[in-house]
Amino acid sequence: MSTRYVFVTGGTGYIGRPLIRELLVRGHSVRALVRSGSTGKLPAGAEEVVGDALDAASFAVAIPPADTLVHLVGTPHPSPLKARQFREVDLASIRAAVAAVENTTVRHLIYLSVAHPAPVMKAFIAARMEGEALVRASGLAATILRPWYVLGPGHRWPYLLAPLYRVLETLPSKREQARRLGLVTLDQMVAALVWAVENPAEEVRIVGVPEIRN
Repeated sequence: MSTRYVFVTGGTGYIGRPLIRELLVRGHSVRALVRSGSTGKLPAGAEEVVGDALDAASFAVAIPPADTLVHLVGTPHPSPLKARQFREVDLASIRAAVAAVENTTVRHLIYLSVAHPAPVMKAFIAARMEGEALVRASGLAATILRPWYVLGPGHRWPYLLAPLYRVLETLPSKREQARRLGLVTLDQMVAALVWAVENPAEEVRIVGVPEIRN
């Protein structure tokens, strides 16, 4: 397995920290963007880049020699009440990331999107779909991952829905939707991201819930 040089945005977050730890354990080189007030929060061994995820100019020069950029920036604990933040943070940050990697060493962009369509969280899904469109328009090879809800510390209440999901997956009319909008664990999400880093896409590929689980 060859060493990857990975630049991570959102590296101090719920998914970012365990992802960086796993990448480092596997021998990859990791540099991650942090806000000025979040220094010292990355796992040991990762290199900090202080900047603003909404401002491409604040971190673009620090991306090389990365061959892979993993974009994890997003509004924490999404809810229908956060529609404005989805556009001002989630969408604005992927727009900045795409602009930042232009004319750099990055050849593979990994974007954490969300499963869709779905009957709820329309503003969140709309922002992430626009983000996907920006990734596609970049011309880079890309992996777009579409989880629905990632179970883990502080994110456990959907476990109560697990019996309902099992019932829905037995019904032919609901099976596809239940699988596409299924729950994944934090360990599964990190493993899927590591796999994407170590197996770069040649064009644009979509990784949904069933693939994340496997």
